[in-house]
Formats: sequence, C-alpha cells, structure tokens
Amino acid sequence: MKALTFSRFGGAEVLDYIEVPRPSLKDLEVLVEVKAIGLNFADIYRRKGNYHLLGNPPFIAGYEGAGVVLDTNGSSALRPGDRVAFADVPFANAEFVAAPAAHLIPLPADVSFEVAASLLLQGMTAQYLATDSHATKSGEIALIHAAAGGVGQLLTQISRLLGATVIGLTSSPAKQVVSSAAGASAVFLYSESWQNQVREFTGGNGVDVVYDSVGSTLTDSIKVTKECGQIVFYGMAGGNPAPVDPRVLMDGSKTLTGGDLWSYLTSAEKRISRANQLFEWVRQGQLRLEAPTTFQLAEGRQAHEYLESRQSTGKILLLP
Repeated sequence: MKALTFSRFGGAEVLDYIEVPRPSLKDLEVLVEVKAIGLNFADIYRRKGNYHLLGNPPFIAGYEGAGVVLDTNGSSALRPGDRVAFADVPFANAEFVAAPAAHLIPLPADVSFEVAASLLLQGMTAQYLATDSHATKSGEIALIHAAAGGVGQLLTQISRLLGATVIGLTSSPAKQVVSSAAGASAVFLYSESWQNQVREFTGGNGVDVVYDSVGSTLTDSIKVTKECGQIVFYGMAGGNPAPVDPRVLMDGSKTLTGGDLWSYLTSAEKRISRANQLFEWVRQGQLRLEAPTTFQLAEGRQAHEYLESRQSTGKILLLP
C-alpha cells in the first residue's frame, strides 16, 4: 500500500510518499480502507519530533479518518463494507489502517467520509474543552485563541450553543471575517494590543475562560482572565509557553487547566456518544463546517506546508 511517511524529523521536506507493507491485524483489530484523512497540528509536531509518536522508521503519522471495513478479523460488531470513522487510530496517513475495533465509530448514512474526517478530532476537542475542561455556563465570556482555525470555529459555535459570548483572536483581517461568521461577538488581531481590547470589551473585568492553543501567549491569557476565572491550555502552535509562577494564579484565584483529547476517549461508548452528539449538531444546523481544503495523500508535503503557513481557516483533508 502507499503511505505518507518520514524517517527523520524536520520540515515538510522529510515526508515521503512510498510503498509500505499493508498492516497485519492483531487481536481485536480490523482492516479499514481509508477514504479521507484529517490533517492536524499534532501531525506537524510528530514530524518535527516534539510530540508522541508510535512505530519505527519509516514513521506514519495521522490519527483521524474515515473509510470502509474490509476485514473484520472475527469481530462480531462489524461487517465488511461498514462505513466507519475514527479520531484516535495511529498510522492513518495510508491507504489502509489496522484499527482497534473499539476505536471505530459507525458512520450514519447522512454523514460523508469527508465530513467525518473534518469533524471528529477537532469537534471532539472543542466539545471536551467547552464541557469537560471548562463547564460553560450561560452568560459567560470566553476568549478563544486561533479562533479561525478548525478547533477555534467549532469551539466558538459550541460555546455559543451553551450560552457563552465569544471573543476571538486571529492573525489577519481575513481570519477576523471567518471567526465572526462562526459566531464570535468580537474578533481582535494579535498584532493590535489584543490584551487591552479584551479588557475594554469586558469592562475591565476580564474573561471567564480562555482557551489557549498557541502556547507562547499563555502569560497574557492569564492576565486577561478575571478573578476566579479559568485558563485552558491545550496546544503550542506558536511555541512553548513561559513557565507559570503559581503565585500569579493564587493571587487572582485563577485556575490553569491542561487539556488533551485522549484523556476523554477511553471507551467505545464514549467515542460513539461524543461523535453522535457532533453528528446531531451538524444535522440540526447548529454546527457549521467550512468546506475543507483537500490534497491527495501523495501531496502530503504541500498539505503540511499549507497548514504551517497559517493560511488555512478550516480543515485540511488528505485523500488516498
């Protein structure tokens, strides 16, 4: 089979689209023919060598996708031809993947492979951030970093569904338009003293919760959080954060919380229930997905470069 691989860490140039052996199935695994793959910043981190990575060279990244079951390997819960999706199956950047049966999510007939691969990882991330990391309450003000990105747009919409007012932070006027379209009440640029603008918007009080996926902005995120507010740190797209003095949190009775999706996808039931909630929100028009940007899997280098360029505002898909 063909797969997008890398054998050393570095920039997009280390990626190679090569022939590798089709995966052999272990107990409780099934074989899935992949139809669409979600590209995420975690794949960039893995390629650079600063994020957890499974396997041996040539490495295959990717955890999110959708496809069709080919070999059930004795699983009674699945049949060949079943349409499935997944958010936490490694080695997904390939034509075929060996997937633990418990990690597969049945795909409703009205949800396409492309929608599933665009929605699950980022949607589940936004979902746990707004409901588990922070229990969003009606009337709160939420500040969302990288608000025009895939997670940012979904987190904006889910926060609004739960009754919060959203402030977005973006890097360009074009992305301000995207964030506003997702439902942000105000969108500020990183280059224009956003900290002062957030304080002014909140009447000097600060926000109830900040969702920080940039990392290098964490100190400022803490500063614009109100007393007894919360900062949720879940990514480092802009670089590692500076060390946090716990006395800063103590003085304002603020809470700093780390977030990682894998902590919440701990059973088949939880995967399916979380996914079905997302599918229903999309079905009811309460979650809107921007049309994805698609690349052939063979064009993986270009896809990685595009994601790193910060030009993208929605999901990037790789198509085998």
